[in-house]
Amino acid sequence: METWDAIRARRNVRRYRPDAVSDEHLRQILEAGRRAPSGGNRQHWDFVLVTDRRQLADLGAIWQGGQYIAAAAASIALVLPQPRDEQAVLLDQFDLGQATYAMMLAATDLGIGTGHSLVGDQDKARAILGVPQTHVVSYLLGVGHPADRPLRPIVTPKRRPFDEVVHFGRWQGKDDPTR
Repeated sequence: METWDAIRARRNVRRYRPDAVSDEHLRQILEAGRRAPSGGNRQHWDFVLVTDRRQLADLGAIWQGGQYIAAAAASIALVLPQPRDEQAVLLDQFDLGQATYAMMLAATDLGIGTGHSLVGDQDKARAILGVPQTHVVSYLLGVGHPADRPLRPIVTPKRRPFDEVVHFGRWQGKDDPTR
């Protein structure tokens, strides 16, 4: 798939087929996250790949919106060190967003679906994954082959209109007095 097609085809997948994702594809997805841009090249992230069915089931129970993780072929936990200050929070979360999207886009390019989830219970997440108290399990990324439909470019995405989102040169929103 070409990059532009992968961008247009990427969607949150929350229903997966039971078949596994190959180790080669999982490594490629993880490599995309590892290569993502990072402010000052800090790369504070760590990724924990989970393919064990019992661990996946346990991870699916740590956030009310993340039950689909249990049915995924794999999950990638995105882990950061406890932030030392507010600036570290902002930089690390921005970097983690880039790593997450790089992994999602790489997966889409391979025809593999992903769905992101928050982590509600840090203590439980750390226990399941063996992550030390010095770190935070920020997000989970479900990974698997979509059960409902293949990943194809979405012609009409459910997104705000381009002209409502994009501003050229200055803000031109509904509340703009010069509009």
